[in-house]
Amino acid sequence: MKQSFVFSGAGGQGIMSAGITLAHTAIDMGKHSTYLPEYGPEQRGGSAKCTVVISDDDIISPLPTRCDNLVVMNPLALSKYGKSVKKGGIILVNSSRIKEAVERDDVTVISAPVDDIAIELGTVKAANTVLLGVLIGATGVVDKETVVTSLEDKFKEKKPEILALNMKALEKGIEIGKEHIK
Repeated sequence: MKQSFVFSGAGGQGIMSAGITLAHTAIDMGKHSTYLPEYGPEQRGGSAKCTVVISDDDIISPLPTRCDNLVVMNPLALSKYGKSVKKGGIILVNSSRIKEAVERDDVTVISAPVDDIAIELGTVKAANTVLLGVLIGATGVVDKETVVTSLEDKFKEKKPEILALNMKALEKGIEIGKEHIK
């Protein structure tokens, strides 16, 4: 099985971090994965996008014409990439920032207030981990245990509180995602 994921938003929202965590987790599970970042010259606030492809087989092209799953963290990302999702795909919307409805009835739309959830947990910086959890809960593309191991590795040099916060963020996101399983 092959699935493509586009993560989009603004620089500083953890778009690249979420994408590379998903790609590394897939590799840790023995799958094939590609990660292609795209961003403007700005470090924070500019457009940020990455594409992740995960497959059980070799990946011929790392850039799909249309993606299976789209994660949008802000309104600009939705307007820019909302039409790029295949029929039957998933659009995950950060409803903390995106108030308009997705004008498509041929995809599953999952709205989750990931910024608000992250703030409740302690910092908006964990919003990308919440959205990663929602995506994993909804798609099952990688298993929770391997994501936990990836996050432990990623945060091993940080304070233990940061890892604990991200584990809570992941768990909360997975709960929300499972509510939307097809």
